[in-house]
Amino acid sequence: MFITFEGIDGSGKSTQARRLAAYLRAQGRDVVLTREPGGSPGAEEIRALVLQGDPDRWSADTEILLFTAARRDHLEKTIRPALAAGKTVVCDRFADSTRVYQGVTRGDLRAKVDALHETMIAIEPDLTFLIDISADTGLGRAKARQTAEERFEDFGLPMQRQMRSAFLDLARQPRFAVIDGEGSPDDVAARVVAAWQARA
Repeated sequence: MFITFEGIDGSGKSTQARRLAAYLRAQGRDVVLTREPGGSPGAEEIRALVLQGDPDRWSADTEILLFTAARRDHLEKTIRPALAAGKTVVCDRFADSTRVYQGVTRGDLRAKVDALHETMIAIEPDLTFLIDISADTGLGRAKARQTAEERFEDFGLPMQRQMRSAFLDLARQPRFAVIDGEGSPDDVAARVVAAWQARA
């Protein structure tokens, strides 16, 4: 089974991906926890290119190509081999992030994102958890981390609000479970497990 976590910056999705992976392992599943961009050596190198530096370092079109290249390597080296071996893959971000970050908020590029995805990736998750929080809360959390990977946070609050709206639009698809991301990590984790149990 292929499970992904999505959400705006600072939503807590990385924490919840780790928490669900630990829960599933405790239930006896063989779980691969991975992330995007990244998840394979080549994709991790591309991660540094797209998440660090000046916000205007890359055009949105160039970002689509970089993220798709990273995803293709991740798919070949990590995701497909794990699924073929019968493992459960839990991934922190996948194609939905590109649909939102580059396809909607950086211009009307969704058709390009979808065309590249269909040609080069051609796989969707079985289940996607959208950790939903307000843009104000998410950006505050994200900036408080003070890491080198803040290129997208530096676009500011209007973009975070636009991304939240775009994620909620995507979440109308049946594979999504929208999780209230407000509250403690334990509170959110309990909601994720409850949603998982309702679908498992």
